[in-house]
Amino acid sequence: MTDGGTRRVRAGRRTVEVKRVDKVLFPGAGDAQEYTKGDLVDYHRSVARFMLPHLRGRPLMLERRPDGLDGPEFMQKNTPEHYPDWITRVELPKEDGTVRHTVCDDTATLLYLTDQACLTLHRWLSRTSSTDCPDRLVFDLDPADDGFGQVRKAAEFLGELLDELELPSAPMTTGSRGLHVVVPLTGRHGFDEVREFARDVADTLVAAHPDRFTTAARKKERGDRLYLDVQRNAYAQTVVAPYTVRARPGAPVATPIAWADLDDPDLHARRWTIADAVEKARSDPWAGLMGRARALGPARRRLDSLKG
Repeated sequence: MTDGGTRRVRAGRRTVEVKRVDKVLFPGAGDAQEYTKGDLVDYHRSVARFMLPHLRGRPLMLERRPDGLDGPEFMQKNTPEHYPDWITRVELPKEDGTVRHTVCDDTATLLYLTDQACLTLHRWLSRTSSTDCPDRLVFDLDPADDGFGQVRKAAEFLGELLDELELPSAPMTTGSRGLHVVVPLTGRHGFDEVREFARDVADTLVAAHPDRFTTAARKKERGDRLYLDVQRNAYAQTVVAPYTVRARPGAPVATPIAWADLDDPDLHARRWTIADAVEKARSDPWAGLMGRARALGPARRRLDSLKG
């Protein structure tokens, strides 16, 4: 129901008020479609059942644009006092104190965050029940330019190597420039061990293809090579959540895909938007992936054998 620019949306046992539903968050420009806050509400209602399994029990960092893409950006870690009591929080240590992170456990929370103009949800790779031990490992394939061929080739090589290591994996468009490749873990290893393993995998690819890939953190040292970024595999670091919207024209969505999708000549990092990402989600591109989590011990031994 809409009343004076406020829309009341039922979500489970709760009703969430979304204000200024006609507010344009994504202005139309060129080929980019215009989208309002109301459009974002409709998208999140439709995608919630696919998105929430990737959000529940995880601390978040929220990327807010109260005035849309043309206004200022706020990266929010601390949960404001005015958030409703029914929204889950978790207080976690940082270097000089603590941070009270928001956790999105249900559709009502997702819609409330939409009302707050949270366009992009960045999630931890670990859960609140075991914040020091991630249950996801992520490789961020960051190209030197907007060309996607370089990303496609990197994903193919990385997928083949992970198969050799007998680690299940799947790619995801970032909605920005590149791809993420995600590996489900059992959550038995600390961040330092996981990041070291990811770095060794990336270094193995760089050693095999030094003209194509690099692990150099400084842009000036990368040249025209794709950056294999593993730095997000660390405590308190975040990555964009599956099915979250990116703060870019046209409202592109970070979309899980299957390895076979790499063969699609039309694939690129912003291939899906809030207009069609739900349809892709219904195809269940990561079917069974999260139920195949692995410990890193056997993969580490296989990787050492390959390097040796």
